[in-house]
Parts: sequence; C-alpha cells; structure tokens
Amino acid sequence: MGAGHAHPLYRDGDSPVHRAPAEVKIVCLVVFVLAVVATPREVFWPFGIYAAIVVATWCYARIPLLWILPRMLIEAPFLVLAVLLPFAEGGPRVEVAGVQLSVSGLYAAWGIVIKGTLGVAASLTVAATTTARELPIALSRLGVPGVVTSVLTLMIRYIDVLSAEANRMRMARLSRGDDPRTLHQAGALARSIGTLFLRSYERGERVYLAMLSRGFDGRVPQLAIGGGSPAAASVRHWLAAALPAAAAVTVAVSAWVTR
Repeated sequence: MGAGHAHPLYRDGDSPVHRAPAEVKIVCLVVFVLAVVATPREVFWPFGIYAAIVVATWCYARIPLLWILPRMLIEAPFLVLAVLLPFAEGGPRVEVAGVQLSVSGLYAAWGIVIKGTLGVAASLTVAATTTARELPIALSRLGVPGVVTSVLTLMIRYIDVLSAEANRMRMARLSRGDDPRTLHQAGALARSIGTLFLRSYERGERVYLAMLSRGFDGRVPQLAIGGGSPAAASVRHWLAAALPAAAAVTVAVSAWVTR
C-alpha cells in the first residue's frame, strides 16, 4: 500500500465516524443495506426514514452534500433499466401524462431507483470515512477469507495505477494523431483496452511473485497498534453502530407488519 493510505473516494476528516473502527462501519453498512433491500417496494414511507438516516450520518461525519452527490452518479447506468421497465413490463397498466405504463413496471422501477440510491449512498459514506489501510485489517477481524481480503485490497490499491496507465496510453495515442471522436479509431481503442488488460495481468503476476518472495501466506498481517494498525472495536463502538442499523431493521420489520 505504498501509495498512501487513502483511496479516491476517501474524504479526510476527524469526525466520530472517521474514527470509528472499520469493521464496525462495514457490519453497519451490510445490515442497513439488507434492511433496505428487504423492505417491500409498495410501501413508500420507510425509504424516507432510510434517507434521513443516511443524511444524518453525512452531517455527523461532516460530509458536504456537494461532495458526495456527484459521486453518486456511479449508479446512472443502472437507472437506464429502471426507465425502461414501465414500458416493457406486462400486466395492468395506468395512464401517466398520456402514456400507458405498466403498474408492476412502475413499482419495479421505483424499487431499483430508491434501493440502489440508498445502497450507493450508504456505501459512499463508509468509503468516504474509511482509509484503504483500515479495510484489510477490518475484513480480517471479521473473518473474511484471506484470499478475498487480498483481492479486494489489491483491487483498491491498483485502481489508481491502472487509471494512470490508461491515461498514459491515451496521451500516447493522441500524440500520434489519434482522434477518439471518429468511428474509424474504434479499432485502436479496442487494441488499447486489450493491451491494458494484458499489462494488468502481467503486473498482477509480478506483484504476486514479489509478495510470495517476501513471505506472503495469503493472510493480511496484523500490525502492532503503535505501528499504525487501528485498535479493535470496543463494546462502545458496537453499541454506537447498532443505533442506525437497529433503526433500519426496525423500519423494515414495521413496513412488513403494516403492509
């Protein structure tokens, strides 16, 4: 992790959410997302409460809306499917602005949009308050297999490396007269993507061999507390994290009861 302790989605801060152990935030995120997904899409009021929980966490973590909202555009491709569902689904139909739309398609589109948005918002909240150094240690403490932890850690670490490599290849093409706006350059772009894949694969092999030569056995090493490893979560941390998670579970159960 020699390129620093942050990743592109991390926002430096000193809020209680930033200082909370990463394993606590991960468990809270999983419980919250499961509660949102389990909520029936036909009941609307629970999603307002979920949104209030997320916004309250942003305020508590001192994350500005103007910082996090543009990063939520990552879900935009999934919203295309939601737009098409009211037209493609069958069953009873309702007229909206002179257009016949499927009732089940509207519910499905609403479920995808609201649940996806809340899931992305909650995930970005954890990402914005958790450094890349904390993630592998937290996953190890939660009992995640070492192979999975290593893959996720290296993926986060090398996103920036691959992005820089892709940008260098793009600049090299442009310096040789490439115009990505024209259709006949699609072949060059496809070859660049293939080359980037091969370079990534070869880099991965070299990194893995280097790790093995330094004694890597598939487990993330537990650093000493004074050497930079964050302290394990205490009972107070777990109780604090249980508040939003328990609230989300309570809302989900209430939605099913009052459905």
